[in-house]
Amino acid sequence: MLVIVFSGFWCKVKKKVCIFALVMQVIYEDNHIIIVFKTSGEIVQGDKTGDEPLSETVKAYIKERYQKPGAVFLGVVHRLDRPVSGLVVFARTSKALARLNNMFRDGEVHKTYWAIVQNCPQQQEAVLQHWLTRNEKQNKSYAYDHEVPGSKKAMLKYKVIGHSERYTLLEVQLMTGRHHQIRCQLAAMGCPIKGDLKYGAKRSNPDGSISLLARRIEFVHPVSKETICVESPLPGDPLWEKVKRIDK
Repeated sequence: MLVIVFSGFWCKVKKKVCIFALVMQVIYEDNHIIIVFKTSGEIVQGDKTGDEPLSETVKAYIKERYQKPGAVFLGVVHRLDRPVSGLVVFARTSKALARLNNMFRDGEVHKTYWAIVQNCPQQQEAVLQHWLTRNEKQNKSYAYDHEVPGSKKAMLKYKVIGHSERYTLLEVQLMTGRHHQIRCQLAAMGCPIKGDLKYGAKRSNPDGSISLLARRIEFVHPVSKETICVESPLPGDPLWEKVKRIDK
C-alpha cells in the first residue's frame, strides 16, 4: 500500500509549522506491528544529521490514519544502513516491542537480502566466515580470516541467483548480525556491492544508494503467533529488473 504522509517541523524563521508530504510504502500492518519499505537515503531512527527519520514518518502515518490523539508509540527493533533499501519492522505496542527485541536477539527473525555485486564468486553458494573489527571514526568494518584482538565472528550464507553482463545477483542470509557485515564480507570475498565505494566498488550509484536490498523477512508474530512472511518491492534502479534470475 502506497501512502502519502503529511508531516511537519517547527520553522524558527517564519515561526510556524511547515507541512510537507512524504510517500511511504506500507507492506504489512496490524494492531501490534507495521512493516514498511525503506528507500535508500532514509535513516530508520534519528541521528546527528537531524534528518527526518523513517520512524517519524511512520508515526505521522499512524496518527493520521487512526486519528490518534497525543503522542504515537512506535518501537524501533532493527535498522538498515542509510544507503540500503528494503523491509523495516516497527512495533506498535510495548508488548510487541519487548518480544520482537528478544526474537531479533535470539535469531528468530529470518532476513534474506539481495545484493548486486561486482565480479562473480568462485562458488555458486557457500558460507563465509570472517572476524570483523569496527573502526568507529571511519564507520567501517574490516574482515580477517582469523581472530584478532577486538574482533567478532561473522558468518553468512550466499548463493548466486542471477547475472547480467557486468554484475552478479546474490541472495544472502545472515547467520550473525555485525556492523556492515554483508558489505564487508562480500568485499572481502572480492565481490563488493555495486555502488558501495566504502567497500571497494569502482563507482557510485547515481542516487547515492548501494545495491543491497532487505528483500524478505519471516518470523512468528509476537502476539498472534501466526507466521508472517513478506517480500520487498524492488528499488527503482532498472538493473534490479534486468538481472536475469536463475531461480525464475
